[in-house]
Amino acid sequence: MRHRKEGRKLGRTSSHRRALLRNLATDFFQRERIITTLPKAKELRPVVEKLITEGKRGTLHDRRKILAYIQTKEVAHKLFEEIAPRFADRNGGYTRITRTGLRRGDSAQKAVLEFVE
Repeated sequence: MRHRKEGRKLGRTSSHRRALLRNLATDFFQRERIITTLPKAKELRPVVEKLITEGKRGTLHDRRKILAYIQTKEVAHKLFEEIAPRFADRNGGYTRITRTGLRRGDSAQKAVLEFVE
């Protein structure tokens, strides 16, 4: 039984899953919109929203935590200077997931993760 087991495994080891989410989060903040599978988008959404909330606070500790998670300084800078101020008056719910059909190769459910404007 998997009672109280949180999160999807996505067919990966824990270190591979962490690396995947770091890559997806970095790409999402860089491009502000990504197309991926629905389970990956659902796993990425809480990660991204927590990073935006930390970016809104912007303390030194939050900056160091974000720089440890996001892989490039330029994207982290964009998060602090452009993205976080955009949501200064919003209490969560920064992203939306939209289903876009099936992927051609394996019929996986595709989804678009984007910011709510």
